[in-house]
Amino acid sequence: MKRRSFLKQAGVSSLAFTIVPSFVLGKQHTAPSDLLYLSCFGVGGRGESLIQALEATTKVRIVSLCDVDRNQAINTINAYPNAHYYQDFRDVYDKHLNEIDAIMVATPDHTHACISLPFMCAKKHAYVEKPLTHNIYEARLMAETAQEEKIVTQMGNQGVSDGGAKIIKGWIDKGDIGKVTTIDCWTNRPVWPQGFSNLPKEAEVPETLNWDQWLGPSAYRPYSPAYLPFKWRSYWDFGTGALGDMGCHIIETPFNALDLDFPISVESSNTEFWIDDFKRAENLITFPASSKVQMQFEIDDSVVNLNWYDGGILPNHPEGLDLNEKLGASGGGTIIYGEKGIIIADFYSRNPRLFLKNKKNGIPKLIKEKASKAIASKSHALDFVEACIDGGSAKSDFASGGKLTEIILMGNLAIYNSQQQQKAWDESPPRKLKWDGKNMRVINRPDLDHIIRGSYRDGWELDVNYK
Repeated sequence: MKRRSFLKQAGVSSLAFTIVPSFVLGKQHTAPSDLLYLSCFGVGGRGESLIQALEATTKVRIVSLCDVDRNQAINTINAYPNAHYYQDFRDVYDKHLNEIDAIMVATPDHTHACISLPFMCAKKHAYVEKPLTHNIYEARLMAETAQEEKIVTQMGNQGVSDGGAKIIKGWIDKGDIGKVTTIDCWTNRPVWPQGFSNLPKEAEVPETLNWDQWLGPSAYRPYSPAYLPFKWRSYWDFGTGALGDMGCHIIETPFNALDLDFPISVESSNTEFWIDDFKRAENLITFPASSKVQMQFEIDDSVVNLNWYDGGILPNHPEGLDLNEKLGASGGGTIIYGEKGIIIADFYSRNPRLFLKNKKNGIPKLIKEKASKAIASKSHALDFVEACIDGGSAKSDFASGGKLTEIILMGNLAIYNSQQQQKAWDESPPRKLKWDGKNMRVINRPDLDHIIRGSYRDGWELDVNYK
């Protein structure tokens, strides 16, 4: 069956569905046994860990497993011998839709929306790994669909469920550091090859892999082991680069602490792609090796810069802070500057530290305050499962997680724009993008709309009519 036909039929079935199975009756599709019946997509690697986290709640049952690469999924397949295994997510929809309450999606970024939306439109709760989607439009569509269908959703940015996020928000709300002036966020990513311009060498497709399904909505290209199971993150067609990989774990800290809305502008400077003396690459198929992105947000009637650094670029050490004080952890971190002090946290909002301005012998110093007491919190997986069973919402539902994803992908749009600048040289487009978040458009670059909305291989289009 062609993808387009599947989506339209999925829409018909979800709208015309009248025979409701017993386990989806009651508030928010509560199962009488207080168990959540799940279908899981992308069950090797990160997906394997997520299934283990969901299983640890003792409140789920795995109905089916779906992964395009049987070899990558074999540990999970062996761990759940009673679960049905498929390589095509449409088989799960056809055969198990009326047996499940929810889905978990941990596939590569470019297939999140294609897999999730048909099930969401059939009123199935959804846990989807970060970033929520591959492009900005998909994130908006996922959030709107979740609201319309009144389902429980959760994006997989686990830090929002850790106690650190709540501690930091408490400091901000109490005014401990005063008015926020600047935010620095950084990561050690990419920790995979990135910043090259040639496609990898073609290889024979393994018997255990459905390569066409793995490509999903992306344009066809020959198989190479350089893409999977991990390195797809560096390619524009499949991943979201360093910012997409870790931004939802790091920018999440100021996003929740400051209730950030969409940025009003964004710009980026990247490492360049050189293939010979004074000769730039023409085919920019991957994200750059490193980048600095600056987003501007309106916070309390002021414009505040949020600076993102990746690929080994780091922010400056805060003035007045002990030089032996570590900034973040190996994977990255956040510094929130205020008029009266600063807050530093590792990625996932962990290990939050508060430093207040003081003068010692006339020299400005940042003095570390006593650590706040840890705030008890339940796991991100349990937060989702209990919301599905008991009603309510999860901490990073698609309304929140979708907006955070849009912010992250707006940064990637600036990275893309910077790459185009490097190619153009004498006719470079504007570097700074003015963003109309409500209407999802770049005010001074309407020609970037195709990046905002993405492109889809024939038969894989996101046909909104299925809603």
